[in-house]
Amino acid sequence: MDSAQYIAFAKDVLGLEFNDIQYLITAFTHRSYLNEHRKTVSEHNERLEFLGDAVLELVVTEYLYSNYAEPEGILTNWRSSLVRTESISAAALKLGYEPLLRLSRGEKRGTDRARAQILANCFEAVIGAIYLDLGYDAAKGLIDSAILTTFAEILSSGSWLDAKSRLQEVAQSQLGATPVYKVVEEVGPDHDKIFTIAAEVDGKIYGSGKGPSKQAAQQVAAEAALKKLEKK
Repeated sequence: MDSAQYIAFAKDVLGLEFNDIQYLITAFTHRSYLNEHRKTVSEHNERLEFLGDAVLELVVTEYLYSNYAEPEGILTNWRSSLVRTESISAAALKLGYEPLLRLSRGEKRGTDRARAQILANCFEAVIGAIYLDLGYDAAKGLIDSAILTTFAEILSSGSWLDAKSRLQEVAQSQLGATPVYKVVEEVGPDHDKIFTIAAEVDGKIYGSGKGPSKQAAQQVAAEAALKKLEKK
């Protein structure tokens, strides 16, 4: 891909004209791409991602603080729902980031979960690139249009609650019972364990999940249980 494609993307999709398009190109460059292009590429997007993550959190925090009077705990949960991987990777996908990603051949064949994380990281890196090249207001404009516009749906659906909290609400509403989480399996050495957890409601397993901690596996199990209950 040449710089013309990124210039066109910036103008047609982001509505921006970069002073230095290399910022945007770097934002789309995954670490793995350097391994196959060491002679022509010297920088990947992780530093821009670091910066963009901070700008994203500031803009979202400022928006919530200025528009809502809820206590800190609720505002924190709302912010988390807006900046989590699923939210920002969905925004990147909707804006057409994926074809512009610069990845190694191996990463191009990666899992859907890995690709979602790469897209989320790229979205943050693009914010960092915009901030450096065009300033805070330009970066805020992208966040406003791509992220904050989803907040009404997040509120109405209740997805700002973490999966375990949402499952508890749904289970109590539909079944009149509280979810219970049980360890099904633990594998691996102490420093690198993988837990499998089952989410039970009223004695029936509705979902299971794996994770590097019991808490992480419980969240995955709760998500699986929610999908099953929401189909009922």
